[in-house]
Amino acid sequence: MGTADQEGGNTGSVGVPDDPAPGAPDPSAAATVARLRAEIVARDAVIATLEARISQLDAHVVELEARLRANSSNSSKPPSADGLAKGPPRPDRAGRRAAQAGTRRKPGGQPGAPGAHLAQVEHPDVVVVHAPERCGRCGGELAGAPVVGAEARQVHDLPQLGLLVTEHRAERRRCGCGTVTAATFPDGVRAPACYGPGVRAAACYLHGQQHLPVQRTAQALADLVGAEVASGTVAAILAECADGLDGFIDAVRVQLAAAPVAHFDETGARVAGRLHWLHSASTDRLSLFSVHPKRGREAMDAAGVLPGFQGVAVHDGWSSYARYQQATHARCNAHHLRELAGAAALPGQRAWATGMAALLIEAKWAVERAVAAGADQLDSRRLDHYRARYQAIIDEGWRANPAARAASASAFTRP
Repeated sequence: MGTADQEGGNTGSVGVPDDPAPGAPDPSAAATVARLRAEIVARDAVIATLEARISQLDAHVVELEARLRANSSNSSKPPSADGLAKGPPRPDRAGRRAAQAGTRRKPGGQPGAPGAHLAQVEHPDVVVVHAPERCGRCGGELAGAPVVGAEARQVHDLPQLGLLVTEHRAERRRCGCGTVTAATFPDGVRAPACYGPGVRAAACYLHGQQHLPVQRTAQALADLVGAEVASGTVAAILAECADGLDGFIDAVRVQLAAAPVAHFDETGARVAGRLHWLHSASTDRLSLFSVHPKRGREAMDAAGVLPGFQGVAVHDGWSSYARYQQATHARCNAHHLRELAGAAALPGQRAWATGMAALLIEAKWAVERAVAAGADQLDSRRLDHYRARYQAIIDEGWRANPAARAASASAFTRP
């Protein structure tokens, strides 16, 4: 006899599902695959997020390293920002050219230099005669001996310094009609005792040209010529002389505004303990300096040159300059060279950055040689050569910075 299971025809175990038919999908396997695929997609999203974050951090590290390397030789930072870590002074242009040519200048005068030397004058102010008293061999008296020759040596020195006091007396005279008329004092003679134009000019020179502070200017006048000038008097003299330059400054401002090329700059300065900005406008013959609490357009308008300037304005690229659209703008090549030196220190940027720096220097020297030869411009073939090299270096720089080029293109095409 068979069992109940056998009688019912069920040969499987209780609670265990039957195997799927051949070729039918397994529901549990499909669920596992779907779950794994979802996990992979989620993980890919996390990886993409992390990769983007890593790229941001890498760019931030590069920026921070560039800031740490930045100094006055490879960026727009002023030399005062270098602190105690600054290197030795950079050689002047002649020294750099000599170094590039593999030569080293010897101390002293250089070949071809005009030179300067102290020479004797034909008519000295004072002559001092030195006579020998006794014979160098027998010891005899030489007081009445004939003079058979003399050797002259001249000492060039300052005269004894001191104040020259000139008294002015304004007489009062009575006319035959009985009226008494007094003479007038000359301009500048305005007190019973006052300093003359020489002392006033010396105070302005020591402070304005030699950059002595007011108190040290007063001390120098006292030490050198015995003029016991108070610091307040020096300050008053400087203010009065500045007021007397109004017409001159107006003329300089007009000529600078009409110049074909002018250089503009601004730098921080302390005035009464607060930050102000010293603005400059200059050509090879004229310079105008103005101080203002602001750095931007308000200060530039107050200086009075840029609002009417229509030539080539050479500057450091500070954004306020771009607002003067009537001018043609050019970046200062000194700033270009410093920033190119900073770019050359970055990974993958050395080739184009050093190439551009070399091109700028070479073009500058070519212009200097042309001017020295009497030309007013470079010949067209050389200009075409420089333009072609310039564009090739620009293209190389874009290839080294594809992301920057894409961002630049997007900025220009954005509606």
